[in-house]
Amino acid sequence: MIRLFVGISLPEILSERLTGLRGQIPGARWVPPENHHITLRFIGEVDEETAADLDAALARIDAPPFEVAMSGVGHFESRGLVRALWVGVERDPALDHLQARVETACQRAGLAPEGRKFHPHVTLARCRDTRTARIAGFLADHGGFRAPPFPVGSFALYSSILGRGGAIYTRETDYPLGRP
Repeated sequence: MIRLFVGISLPEILSERLTGLRGQIPGARWVPPENHHITLRFIGEVDEETAADLDAALARIDAPPFEVAMSGVGHFESRGLVRALWVGVERDPALDHLQARVETACQRAGLAPEGRKFHPHVTLARCRDTRTARIAGFLADHGGFRAPPFPVGSFALYSSILGRGGAIYTRETDYPLGRP
């Protein structure tokens, strides 16, 4: 079994800038810059045959290159506790189109439809036992964050291995956009 997701990598300079947003938040585990990405679809654990079917379906995606911009910070919570801090990715029709094509490819490979609505973001930190009040300063300090648009010329299939020190991501396959 292999744990997979589909995403867009960030330019190194942008990842470094996102790393500069780190703050003193109890219970936060900050994502290392090499793991920053925009998730298009989390897959989870699949067998090798499904992974091969997924690779073939993703390779057939035909979508144009585009640009994305980031702005603002926010969080996801569950049962009154913060689970993740993120930087927002501005909605763009080309990004939404690519994500829809990825979702279709996943279903063609035999995966169940994604139950959650697409919310483009880059995870900055994962949190445990952190109350919303503890991140108020972080949200206020960085709410005006903006980054200039960057070009997206490909997306990738990543594998993920969970370890004690956090996840280790490996870029398995790149899929170029705007192929002739």
